[in-house]
Amino acid sequence: MVNSEQSLKRNSTHTVAFYCEFNEDFKYILLPVSYALVFVIGLALNATALYVIVFRTKRWKPSTIYMFNLTMCDTLYIFTLPFLIYYYADENDWPFSEPFCKLIRFLFYANLYGSILFLCCISLHRFVGICYPVRSLYWVSARRARLVSLAVWAIVLFCQAPVLYFSRTRDMDTERICYDTTSPELFDDFLVYSSVVSVLMFALPFMVVMVCYGLMVRKLLEPSLAARRSKQKSVKMIIIVLAMFMLCFLPFHLTRSLYYSFRYLRQVNPAQVRTNTFFFYNKCLQYCLQGHSTFCQCQQLCGPHPLLPAISCEVSLSVMSLESSTHILWEEQPQV
Repeated sequence: MVNSEQSLKRNSTHTVAFYCEFNEDFKYILLPVSYALVFVIGLALNATALYVIVFRTKRWKPSTIYMFNLTMCDTLYIFTLPFLIYYYADENDWPFSEPFCKLIRFLFYANLYGSILFLCCISLHRFVGICYPVRSLYWVSARRARLVSLAVWAIVLFCQAPVLYFSRTRDMDTERICYDTTSPELFDDFLVYSSVVSVLMFALPFMVVMVCYGLMVRKLLEPSLAARRSKQKSVKMIIIVLAMFMLCFLPFHLTRSLYYSFRYLRQVNPAQVRTNTFFFYNKCLQYCLQGHSTFCQCQQLCGPHPLLPAISCEVSLSVMSLESSTHILWEEQPQV
């Protein structure tokens, strides 16, 4: 009994250290394969969207301007994927210069938050058109959409400029690492910066998108003379948009927050690498977020697919055919 008590006392006076060995070899297969799929599919979809917008759209409405900027934002990033494919396939050996590493990481985060902000702009545009169709005659115009787009790009470039400072390379043995976040000695500062950016450029826009689409659903469910079937299709499309938005962006930010917390405590979590793929598949999926009208333009350009069911193009989130005179006025207003 005495020996056991003495043993307990000795154990209580010593700090027990736990060592968690993190094996991330799986990412050398997962990330290159995921990036390659996104590059091929995303490049095809972006090229099609740009062709439809630039060459097949005669009049650029505000929604068209936002979609064009969103597509350009994605295209800039897609062209960086081949370099990341090579980097991870070569097991974290960066063969290029440090400035190019900074550029790749900058384009990643600029694309991420640029996409979120432009999707937020599209949500606000639809919200105004559906919930305030008369007032939108004054609020909504192509000129204001261009100014808003310029402001979004300015905000993204300003807020992501510190990434050019934090991102850097380091030579380790026979390989050169291009840090996805920053070097260990700067991680505490990067954590503060990343947390502020996540709140301002993800959490707030995310709440705006949720509120806008929630109010749109409530508006569409109100009894009116509009076609009930059209309204039901629009509500279903809104639900799909919200689900896709949450699937593409929420897991990335939640697991990244956990990863940063573990890393701050000198631990790591492999879930961060896995959920990176959610964001990259967003480059292919977010054309669903852009709206039903974009799909209809592509369908009209390429023709119906024999294996796919026919989809009515009469209903669009941005051009709601609710048979209301005020909404017809909103769609026919001259753009400046």
